[in-house]
Amino acid sequence: MAGMTLEQLKIFLAVAQNLHFTRAAEELYITQPAVSAAIHNLEQEYGVKLFHRIGRHIEIAEAGKLLQVEAQKILDQVSLTERGLRELNNLQRGELKLGSSLTIGNYWLPSKISEFKSQYPGIQIDCTLANAETICVGTAMGQFDLGLVEGDVKPALQNTLDYEIVASDRLQIVVGQKHPWFEWGEVDLSQLTQTPWVMRVRESGTQQRFEEALQNWGINLSELNVILVFTSGEMAKAAIENGVGATGISELMVKKEIQLGTLRAIRVVDNRESNGAIPSAVTEQLALTSAERLALSAVEGSRSAGYAYAEIVRPFFKIKHRQRFQTALSKVFEQMLISSVLDGSHQHFSVI
Repeated sequence: MAGMTLEQLKIFLAVAQNLHFTRAAEELYITQPAVSAAIHNLEQEYGVKLFHRIGRHIEIAEAGKLLQVEAQKILDQVSLTERGLRELNNLQRGELKLGSSLTIGNYWLPSKISEFKSQYPGIQIDCTLANAETICVGTAMGQFDLGLVEGDVKPALQNTLDYEIVASDRLQIVVGQKHPWFEWGEVDLSQLTQTPWVMRVRESGTQQRFEEALQNWGINLSELNVILVFTSGEMAKAAIENGVGATGISELMVKKEIQLGTLRAIRVVDNRESNGAIPSAVTEQLALTSAERLALSAVEGSRSAGYAYAEIVRPFFKIKHRQRFQTALSKVFEQMLISSVLDGSHQHFSVI
């Protein structure tokens, strides 16, 4: 028995993905007869049909579906092994694959990548930006060596990913110059339901944290007048600058606009204590699990006139696969991120 080869697996995966022999050949820069021969040899060797030929079209068979999953695992492992061997040159060459949620990737991560590149100029860094949920899924599937997100890890992935805080950020409620709150500078919690809102999509880490804060302030999202929902913070920021409502957004994203005076951050006064309610910081702590209390101080109070200013503080998480082989490059980059935590208060959690 000759057995299958890596080249046959690469050809098979190309055919399975394209469901077309000629397109697979073009993708791999080989001839169509070479593709047909590779598939025929696999089918003959193991006595199974990998594809059903239906006229001029093909469909993947049950045996093909099984092989597709296993072949991808094999080639992924080969790729990781090759990368590991290349990195045995004192990190002079190699590739680091990062996945980052949008706010982190656009505003916090670039300086970290630049710092790393200055120490390891021969390393190629491939960074993909997407919403937090996509980055978590990609990290679990092995698309990224490390992920950086400010959102929650979905329950379905909690047995797969480890996470650790490497930085933090505040969400601020901001308005443009045309909004009446711009002149006020602060509002009570009860006033949050009295203005139009621009929101991010639910998959956004920013939106997840903002909704958590609303809930802990005793406000249901359905109580807000949400007039626009955007996939990016930049779109939300542009809408606010043009006078449309208020939004909850990372302070990293609006630092320049606040300095220029085109946007203003609005302080939220938690006056529930006067009505017998629990102060916001205490309410937040009661609402969190023990792990979340360590990971997130979503509301901190600074007292003014007997009341607390409610603030939304969110962590930036580094995530990685719990069992997948970790390259030397990713370990070095990970250590750099951890050492950059200035307050020394980061905690490590294995999501179980």
